[in-house]
Amino acid sequence: MNATGADAQAESLYGTWRLLSNTRELVTTGERVDIFGQAPQGFITYGRDGRMSAIIVGDNRPKPPDLAKLTDQERAELFRTMAAYAGTFKVEGTRVLHHVEISWNENWTGSVQVRSFRQEGRRLIITGGPQIGPDGREVIAVLTWEKVN
Repeated sequence: MNATGADAQAESLYGTWRLLSNTRELVTTGERVDIFGQAPQGFITYGRDGRMSAIIVGDNRPKPPDLAKLTDQERAELFRTMAAYAGTFKVEGTRVLHHVEISWNENWTGSVQVRSFRQEGRRLIITGGPQIGPDGREVIAVLTWEKVN
C-alpha cells in the first residue's frame, strides 16, 4: 500500500472508540463466547501522535466496599475481568500493530500485538489471532467498537 493509502487507513482509526462486544471464536467449531460477558465496557484510543491505549472490563464487576480489605481471591477476580495496555501503533494495510509499552499482563509488555481491522460505518471490528486461549483451544478474538469522537 502506498503512503497515501496507509495515511488514509491511519486517519480512519484516529479518535476514541467505545466497546460494543468482545468475543472469542473457536477456530474448530466457529462457536462464539462472550469472554467479558454480554455487556463489557471499554475504550480504545488512537492518537495522531502515534500512541494508543485500550482498557476493557467485564460486565457485572463487583465494587469492593474497601480496597484495603480485599482478599487475594477478590483481587484475582478483578484482574481476570479486565485487560489494559498502551503504547504506539502503526498501520500496515488492514492490520494495526500495537507496540505495547505498558500492560496489565506483563507477557504483553514489550511485545507487538498484531490485529486486523475493518470499518463498517461508525463501527470498527478488530480481530486478533488465531491464538491459544486460556482453555488451550485455538481462538480468534473479535472486538466491535463504535466511534465516540
